[in-house]
Amino acid sequence: MKIKYYTLCLLAAAALLPLQALAQNAKPFVVPELTSWQGGEGKFTPSGRIVLASKSKALRSAAEALAADYQQMFGQRLQLVSRRAQAGDIVFALSSDSSLGEEGYQLDIREQTTVRARTAQGAYWATRTLLQLSEQDAQRQLPQGSTTDIPQYALRGFMLDVGRKYIPIDYLRQLVKVLAYYKMNTLQLHLNDNGFKQYFGNDWAKTSAAFRLESTTFPGLAPKGASYSKREFIDLQLQAEAQHVDIIPEIDVPAHTLAFAHYRPELASKDQGDDHLDIFNPKTYEFIDALFREYLAGPNPVFRSKHFNIGTDEYSNATEELREKFRAFTDRYVRYVESFGKQAYLWGSLKHAYGKTPVKLDKAVLLAWSRDFLDASAARKEGQRLVSIPDGYTYIVPAAGYYYDYLDTKLLYDKYTPALMDRSTRFEEQDSCILGGMFAVWNDHYGNGISVKDIHHRIMHALPYMSLKTWTAGKTAVPYETMQRLSPTLSEAPGVHELGLWAKGEQREVLHLERLQPGAKLGAKLLEIGYDYSVSFTVEPREEAKGTVLLSSPTAKVYLSDPRQGLLGFARDGYLNTFRYRLPQSGSKVTITIEGDNEGTSLYVDGRLRERLGRQTLYAQPVGGDPALRLDQQYEAPDQFAPEVYQVPQRGRMFYVRTLVFPLEEAGQFKSTVTNLRVLNYKPKH
Repeated sequence: MKIKYYTLCLLAAAALLPLQALAQNAKPFVVPELTSWQGGEGKFTPSGRIVLASKSKALRSAAEALAADYQQMFGQRLQLVSRRAQAGDIVFALSSDSSLGEEGYQLDIREQTTVRARTAQGAYWATRTLLQLSEQDAQRQLPQGSTTDIPQYALRGFMLDVGRKYIPIDYLRQLVKVLAYYKMNTLQLHLNDNGFKQYFGNDWAKTSAAFRLESTTFPGLAPKGASYSKREFIDLQLQAEAQHVDIIPEIDVPAHTLAFAHYRPELASKDQGDDHLDIFNPKTYEFIDALFREYLAGPNPVFRSKHFNIGTDEYSNATEELREKFRAFTDRYVRYVESFGKQAYLWGSLKHAYGKTPVKLDKAVLLAWSRDFLDASAARKEGQRLVSIPDGYTYIVPAAGYYYDYLDTKLLYDKYTPALMDRSTRFEEQDSCILGGMFAVWNDHYGNGISVKDIHHRIMHALPYMSLKTWTAGKTAVPYETMQRLSPTLSEAPGVHELGLWAKGEQREVLHLERLQPGAKLGAKLLEIGYDYSVSFTVEPREEAKGTVLLSSPTAKVYLSDPRQGLLGFARDGYLNTFRYRLPQSGSKVTITIEGDNEGTSLYVDGRLRERLGRQTLYAQPVGGDPALRLDQQYEAPDQFAPEVYQVPQRGRMFYVRTLVFPLEEAGQFKSTVTNLRVLNYKPKH
């Protein structure tokens, strides 16, 4: 009888184990994934109060950021109070645990939620986790449990080419917020570059090129209206510092430098092309010295980061003399940057520029992007510091037909961590030579119709996965399918709606107006609707002047009558696109439907597809081609940046993109009667 009794007790206890296991909260979903989790039971219900357990300025800055972002996202202001913590309070406390490093934090979610960190940055990353957890619960409740969350790599970044496509400073401010929300701590801005001359009549003088930062040393070097003032750039860096994002400026020399040759033609290489500086010309060094000094010198330099990228990629290696001179050039500017107390970053290129001339790299950082240009294993043996940004995994070149239009997120998830240098070189995780990893957007093709919204769409497609794989690396445990399903449900960042998404996770009508009044402010929370969408309206036309706007936002306009031909059309980023359709004469009604996705824009008239503006294939003009075939898309852009692209079947194919994130902020001053405006956050079947 005794044996039976104990057996029954054991069976009963075993039967309870699954119930107890179910009571433990599973690891919650955030991006990047938490590197550890010990589940508790039940949920934390916020009281609306934040308690500072010390007078640390670092903790206060993080707590204030949480309060401000919480209000922006959820409409409730968390109050900072000086009192003993009670149930429902969020407590910030300093930690003396050296294992947390600069960016790690501990989060203990019980009746109270306690954040512990050694630094302001660690505490700030904890607030990003709290916000992501909060936005996944309608009552802002948090699952109880605890984590010690420490990144596997110190540098987690993104590089944006603003040299070949002007990216407005307002977007860069938004981008910093987005990177911070996903704990990405580095933004490299590629400030100068140029197009390919085959798209410009094979004439370097006509080929678009730009340097994007105001220079007082060389007035007029930066194009007016398509560059950043020093004040704007400093303010951007100050904002980024507050959100713990390091902005690394890049001035790329001695290749990709056509903008400098346009400004000072005598600096161009006579043998390698005008997009190469003449590195045998002493005036080249005078110019670069002065340009770098303008931004690096003084107690409060324009470039605030401790890091500065000098480029040094893709210079010709045609002769031994050229290779040795390039190596000497690289060595000179690494030392020059260090003389200002900065750390030099540069694109790894010394395998390509092989030779004997030594290059000082003991304190520099090399971006490992191509095994053809850098031998990562040799660099490691020589004690060099590396950042993983392999082109075959992390390069986005929008609509170019090479590299990636959108990164392969499954490949990233399965194969990529910062230990991967190229397809054939992988080091041990957290090897001391690896600082971290980055991904990039290169805007190679001037005039290809890609908008800032299109670039952002590509960034957001890749960002969650790069955030995950640079933070957790070899410790990644969240399944790919979970990332696919849940990462799109998270916000871009507090107050950021660049994707223009309404009512995430459900298909519905998000706006309906019986009549659209001229000049009306629609007053929507979002100023536009992004991919995929359907916007329909009924028009009783009256004669409209060319340039009559139906709806607009700060980034786009939809025309009832476009400025050139009086057709239905739209403009954004300086590109005008028109449908081959003109509104009928007065007296007849017509129902217009415009549908958009990341590939193009479609027009339906009375329910029937009239035209699809998908990708066009364009070609560069051959030498001696017909100037009448010029297709100039950027009709509102500064004259310096109007591309010259020709529709001639010749080498130099380009894909021209005609997408639209539909504007909804304000109605134009039209004469026609517009009724039954319906906005759907999906494309219905026709």
